[in-house]
Amino acid sequence: MIKCNLRRIMADHKIDDITELMKLSGISRNSINKLYRETNIETTKLETLFKLCNTFNCNLSDLLEYIPYAEKAE
Repeated sequence: MIKCNLRRIMADHKIDDITELMKLSGISRNSINKLYRETNIETTKLETLFKLCNTFNCNLSDLLEYIPYAEKAE
């Protein structure tokens, strides 16, 4: 399972809504929504993730976290 920390990072940077993030990053609403709602994260383009990392000046590992399925069941 992949966990996206976009909501937390947005809060840390005081970005209140997706529209503001769209303007800052140049990423489409659909791409941001997918990460924000954590749906079909696996299909997100690397380019989108890199743009977010540049926008927030963070590492990819700050944005996404891999959680093995065995841990999820516990």
